[in-house]
Amino acid sequence: MRKAIFPGSFDPITLGHEDIIKRGIPLFDEIVIAIGVNAEKKYMFSLEERKRFIEETFKDEPKISVITYEGLTIDLAQKLNANFILRGLRNPADFEFEKAIAHTNRKLSKIETVFLLTAAGTSFISSSIVRDVLRNGGEYEMLVPDAVRVKKDL
Repeated sequence: MRKAIFPGSFDPITLGHEDIIKRGIPLFDEIVIAIGVNAEKKYMFSLEERKRFIEETFKDEPKISVITYEGLTIDLAQKLNANFILRGLRNPADFEFEKAIAHTNRKLSKIETVFLLTAAGTSFISSSIVRDVLRNGGEYEMLVPDAVRVKKDL
């Protein structure tokens, strides 16, 4: 069974995340979207909201599950018997950052990381951009899945 973990903070999930996950579905038997919890990080959305956004986005996809976790992604992969980590790449900076993590993970656990390039139409979208648009009352709807509908007065 080809099981992949797609880790991230998803604060919030974007159309870029959704694109990578949808394109990963034919490659894997199961994809676990794993929302990482970092006590030192300040999130715009609660863990429950982020999980709900993702569950709603993929409610009709049986190959997708959503969990939360703390600690190392490789420890989660071992616990879930996942063979792969799925990651999206938007630009060269993403590649350099993700490459270092992938090499470290492979050295520590032998897990393979599968990279998918983001679609041209979503390569500019990041959660931090979405949060900035939201904070400033902008039109964020074209950057996120339909499930992410929030008040603009955050």
